[in-house]
Amino acid sequence: MAKEELLRMEGQIDEILPDGRFGVLLDNSHRIIAYTAGKMRKYRIRSVVGDRVHVEMTPYDLTKGRIVFRERTPGAGPARFRR
Repeated sequence: MAKEELLRMEGQIDEILPDGRFGVLLDNSHRIIAYTAGKMRKYRIRSVVGDRVHVEMTPYDLTKGRIVFRERTPGAGPARFRR
């Protein structure tokens, strides 16, 4: 049996919660709890309040999701490495 298709929505982070979770306000004004995807953790992509993100959700639970992409903010260049 094939997997169910995931819903892909866009929104904005409005709250940072413990354990790597975020409160995300979707474009349709629905608020969900989302966590960062494994690739984002692996490459240490940081998200802060106000970032635009793409979220994948399962059709079975529309209150939780996974952040799979963080849009670049204009004017923010690449991070500099510390020594």
